Amino acid sequence: MRNLLRTLVVAVASAALVAPASAARAEPSAAELTEQINKASAELEKVVESYNRLNEDIKKSKAAVAALNERIGPLEQQVAQGRAEVAQLAAQAYKFGGLDSANALLGHSAATNLVDRLGFLEQLAHSRDRQISAFDAAQRQYLDQKAQLDATLARQTAQAKQLASHKKKIEKDLDKLYELRRKAYGSPTSYGSRYTGKIPAIDGNAGKAVTFAYNAIGTPYVYGAEGPDGYDCSGLTKAAWRAAGKSLPHNAAQQWSVVVHISRSALKPGDLVFYSGLGHVAIYVGDGKVIHAPRPGESVKLASVDMMPPYGYGRVG
Repeated sequence: MRNLLRTLVVAVASAALVAPASAARAEPSAAELTEQINKASAELEKVVESYNRLNEDIKKSKAAVAALNERIGPLEQQVAQGRAEVAQLAAQAYKFGGLDSANALLGHSAATNLVDRLGFLEQLAHSRDRQISAFDAAQRQYLDQKAQLDATLARQTAQAKQLASHKKKIEKDLDKLYELRRKAYGSPTSYGSRYTGKIPAIDGNAGKAVTFAYNAIGTPYVYGAEGPDGYDCSGLTKAAWRAAGKSLPHNAAQQWSVVVHISRSALKPGDLVFYSGLGHVAIYVGDGKVIHAPRPGESVKLASVDMMPPYGYGRVG
């Protein structure tokens, strides 16, 4: 009896030790992996759109630097010329001084009376004042523009560092995401095929944008890309409307800020549909469908407008 009890105690203890270890070794199911992929993709999309926004900010900074450089060039010449003129005036004042400067400048002609001489001196004084004032104004303007340029360049440098940091995070997160996809689906990617069906005939610029989107179906998702070999969500909508001659920023939230906001009932092909708190955007193509670049590992595809709860709807002006 004692031996039997000892055997039971050992068996129970062994089971207690083995059970947690076995549970720890259990592989997640396909459904659990898909849930992890969806969550990781949603988080990554926020980082990608932040990366895109930073890229747009850098473009603005570069444009501002170019504009400031264009203005500073002539101002530098103006300041240099003014400095030379003021230096010359200072040298003359030091050399001649007072009324003697009038005699030196006007000479001693009998035809020149004292009133004429004094009038000329007054004009000369005003002229000098204007030159000095003009130089002072030009110098202030130059220093102001130079300060703006230096601040913009500093901001641009900081943005570039931030962009590099974002890129590293994206690449690291992508490696994790592709590994999850490999475990769940046997491959890190599942690219679709090109669209071979009939493209709806839509008039005007909206038709051009929609046609472009249909022709992009099957193109891989590539973060930060706006074609032709890859797109992310805002890169696709930007490229589609660029084909129609319209310019959009490469960021979903910034696109929302430049479109005309409309109601669901007013939705027409070519309009943009925004999701995930402005973290995702698609182009509406009619019949309750959108085309979008979904996530890393997938490709541009046709989907229901209600693939996720829409945030809002916008029309490109």
